[in-house]
Amino acid sequence: MHEEALALLKLVLAGGAVAPRRGLLDAHDTPARSLAAGAPAWRAAGLTEAQIQRLRQPDNELLQRTCQWLGPARHHLLGWHDPDYPPLLRRISSPPLALFVDGDPSLLWRAGVAVVGSRSPTAGGRDNAYSFAKTFAASGTAVISGMAAGIDAAAHEAALAVPQGVTVAVLGTGPDLAYPPHHAGLRERIAAQGAVVSEHPPGTQAKPAHFPSRNRILAGLALGTLVVEATERSGALITARQAGDNGREVFAVPGSIHNPLARGCHRLIREGAGLVENAQEVLDALVPMASELADFLRGRLAGSLARPHIGADTALAPLNPDYQPLWLALGHDPTGMDLLVERTGLTAAELSSMLLVMELDGRVAVEHGRYSRKT
Repeated sequence: MHEEALALLKLVLAGGAVAPRRGLLDAHDTPARSLAAGAPAWRAAGLTEAQIQRLRQPDNELLQRTCQWLGPARHHLLGWHDPDYPPLLRRISSPPLALFVDGDPSLLWRAGVAVVGSRSPTAGGRDNAYSFAKTFAASGTAVISGMAAGIDAAAHEAALAVPQGVTVAVLGTGPDLAYPPHHAGLRERIAAQGAVVSEHPPGTQAKPAHFPSRNRILAGLALGTLVVEATERSGALITARQAGDNGREVFAVPGSIHNPLARGCHRLIREGAGLVENAQEVLDALVPMASELADFLRGRLAGSLARPHIGADTALAPLNPDYQPLWLALGHDPTGMDLLVERTGLTAAELSSMLLVMELDGRVAVEHGRYSRKT
């Protein structure tokens, strides 16, 4: 394993409060330098004696097991110091030190909506979650949820049913474990088509305290959070409040006054959440923040142009030459991602990033996961 990755892993496995370890990375730039700084620097950053002891003497069995999990190409560890750390997550009040990712880590930069709700929804609630999530996925928006039973599972399944649909599962276990266990097949499908994310190392079992903590990551990765059905004491309301506390949009689907699972949504609406009746209302409300995310993305794409302000009388800036092959591959008829990969020789991840930029610049239209030039 690369020296920096191993050093980051040791910092992660030291456990305890995250903020001091983030501060240590900020002070020393890289994980290897952070470890090399030694105990005086560790104490100055606020690490406890227990954390310092674990840095000096890591759990070798856990370290080896985690290194082994990180071996396959599909498995990744993104640290706080990494420029590819998701920019929206970086802005929450308590961002994780690192993320274990099974799948495509670039998808954590995709504009996304968190879809959450009851583990035991009504049939109508499950249908609503599926319908909203399917529309999000068809628009190119990632569907983010917690892979729990009920609303979460319906949202993930809807995104997986869309060609080129993207979904991200944030777990309260290690990234290799499904919770509930019967979602093992769903976890594998999400990892293959999207990404499974956890701040916990592989093998970490489910604990009650992990799930409220998990919810902050779920809300932090998303532009906004949609609650479909929830009681007044639902974990979905925790996710919604964490989203609101971090400046993200919160939406709720209203229901019957006789449905106990609508009370959490009605409470959120009374507290200021947006009442929505269809997915397009959510997407329209998220346009300003999606534009901001595109600005972050431009900063990570080599040779990208600053996004011009586009008004009624404003012409588009000249197309970046790096985007020219993609522009030529696009036509006025909607084109699917597979064909664009074939025409350009670029990967789906590279194309997704470029298409998002071009869509927000007003050059490209997307409908049902297919792309075309805007006239």
